[in-house]
Amino acid sequence: MKKIGIIWALIALIPACVTINIYFPAAAAEKAADKIIDEVWQLKPGDEPPATPAVTKPAPVPAK
Repeated sequence: MKKIGIIWALIALIPACVTINIYFPAAAAEKAADKIIDEVWQLKPGDEPPATPAVTKPAPVPAK
């Protein structure tokens, strides 16, 4: 009876040790990222990305 328990434990543990690794080519991933960025910015070829807005300091609050 004890052997059956050990067998079932091994049957349950063996599939848990299987790992599936998926690798994406770096060039393809970079190309896809560039495409997504272009779609988000809606840039046309030759256009420049929008300038970042200047950061301004808030006006001081008068003391009461």
